[in-house]
Amino acid sequence: MSPSRTPAIEYTCQDHTLRVEPWGDDSVRVRVARHTVQDGLPGALSDEPAPTAAERHDTADGTSVLTVGRLRVELSPQGHLTFLRASDGGELLREVAGHFAWPGPRQFTPVGDGHYRLDQRFAAYDDERFYGLGQHSHGRLDHKHMVLDLVQRNGEVTIPFALSSRGYGLLWNQPAVGRVELAANGTRWVADAARQIDYWFTAGPAPDRILARYADATGHTPVLPDWALGLWQSKLRYRDQAELLAVAREYKRRGLPLSVIAVDYFHWNHLGDWSFDPADWPDPAAMVGELADLGVRPLLSVWPSVSPLSDNFTTMHEQGLLVGTEQGLPFHHTFPDAEFEGRSLPVAFYDPTEPRARDFVWDRVKENYYDLGFRVWWLDACEPEIFPEQYSHLRFAAGPGRAVANLYPRDHVKGFYEHTRAQNALDPAAPGADEAPVSLVRSAWAGSQRYGAALWSGDIPATFDALAAQIRAGLSAGLSGIPWWTTDIGGFHGGDPDDEDYRELVLRWFQFGVFCPLLRLHGHREPRGTFAAGHSGGPNELWSYGDKAYAVLRDQLALRERLQDYLRVQMRRAADTGLPPMRPLFVDFPDDPRAWHVEDQFLCGPDLLIAPVTRLGEREREVYLPSGTSWTDTSTGTVHEGGRTVRAAAPVERIPVFARGGASFPEPA
Repeated sequence: MSPSRTPAIEYTCQDHTLRVEPWGDDSVRVRVARHTVQDGLPGALSDEPAPTAAERHDTADGTSVLTVGRLRVELSPQGHLTFLRASDGGELLREVAGHFAWPGPRQFTPVGDGHYRLDQRFAAYDDERFYGLGQHSHGRLDHKHMVLDLVQRNGEVTIPFALSSRGYGLLWNQPAVGRVELAANGTRWVADAARQIDYWFTAGPAPDRILARYADATGHTPVLPDWALGLWQSKLRYRDQAELLAVAREYKRRGLPLSVIAVDYFHWNHLGDWSFDPADWPDPAAMVGELADLGVRPLLSVWPSVSPLSDNFTTMHEQGLLVGTEQGLPFHHTFPDAEFEGRSLPVAFYDPTEPRARDFVWDRVKENYYDLGFRVWWLDACEPEIFPEQYSHLRFAAGPGRAVANLYPRDHVKGFYEHTRAQNALDPAAPGADEAPVSLVRSAWAGSQRYGAALWSGDIPATFDALAAQIRAGLSAGLSGIPWWTTDIGGFHGGDPDDEDYRELVLRWFQFGVFCPLLRLHGHREPRGTFAAGHSGGPNELWSYGDKAYAVLRDQLALRERLQDYLRVQMRRAADTGLPPMRPLFVDFPDDPRAWHVEDQFLCGPDLLIAPVTRLGEREREVYLPSGTSWTDTSTGTVHEGGRTVRAAAPVERIPVFARGGASFPEPA
């Protein structure tokens, strides 16, 4: 057991040992082990929390009490915990047993290798609402009455942090595969394999305070570089250097501001080469130079997969740098290979929980990408995608697959962030050397934000229903500590640029994207090419959707440019306080009961209320305006008092946007 650094409360019985200790302002860490509580296990928390004031005492009935700022924790003589507000003793959360015959609210079921299936139960409250918990495609902001798998999948991002409407936040500090059940008859967190129960609990008077404490505990995001606030142009895929440069030049010719353009997958010969195919990309350094002259940064796709045809495979396998298996060869998926005309071959994944593996991958990335001028990384497929999902068969340097698999995306982006920063520091006079590295990632875990992770929502359908779900997905990601978030504007799977209904979807999605933290066009448009034809989809640039749509998209891009000063302030605030720039209404208006139920609107910073349009043909929509302030319709100048629902016009050229109080809205020059 770790030595007592500050006042703590403990409980020991024949079944387990429990320890509760202060872990930041208004916060505690709870660990329960079969024998001795261990430090140094994989998780999102450091072993040395910031010092904080705390008091401990025992009551006459044998209850142990620990008070940390706004939080009071009571440990009963029977070993049950209750979390309360220190100010008035109001109950926030309490442990409950699943059955009267059980030894308590916790269960340890041995699964071998010193690990247990863990089961931690809490009481349910009828009026409670749960937010955060990563990013999911189910289309809901409140997760109450749902069961969520704690596993990383394409479009399903596991971050086991729940923000409760009762005034607390709970981080299940376990990278294990498992689930959380938010049922009417109880809340249960389950880890399929772990050494001990470990969770962090904080209390706050409002959601913004809870998010600040969570950022303090798991790490603050860096300040987003200014260039990242512009347009990110992408499609599946630009087949070669000439095609990509032609698109960048066309943006310049049209006077359209462009910040980033993507070099997507299959720029290599084989997965795991981490280098260019010179037949299609003859001079990447010259390409980077021309893009720099155009004011554009290239985004470079780097996959964690390693094909057995790659020159790196044998070395990585022999040196133990790949995710291992309990039996057999380390193959975890299949993926098409261009050399075999798109036929799929088995592939492995490198193991980012092994520092030597992170170093090995970086050495190749530095030689073949960084030294050519690339600085912005697209860490695609970083869940990673395991097929079939047999995590009990996997073994990482950090531990068995079932126990640590959810760490993968965090440790992957950590390697790129730390190595890029270290390399940039060797040439501090180089342009951008003092900026935080940015990596676009398809998955994340608790703490990913401190390594420059910009999360996007994965391979989603090109439908209005998917657009509606993105609002909830982005808000959930922000409430999970990830303030840098984006989505594939227009959806990923399909979409015909010549179809009028799809063009309207692109317009509505782009109008939503203008107010998201990052603005990114991407997708696999029709007609979709075959591998023999270069595996490239249809066009996906601003001018690809007809003249009428182009005029709207051009105006919306200009609006995004005018918003950048405002967005820059919000990004700095996110770095300082953990407050996401894109957030639900209740974060700023926690005393407005109706604000907690609005899921299809959001705030962009404190001053702008955004009401996306998510139905084909919709030209007006209802908008709820939170109480306590006035709101100005930015298109008409009409002022409304808060606490009411208004019907706002939503012509195809724009979506409803309201400015808070006397806040200004950037007008066209």
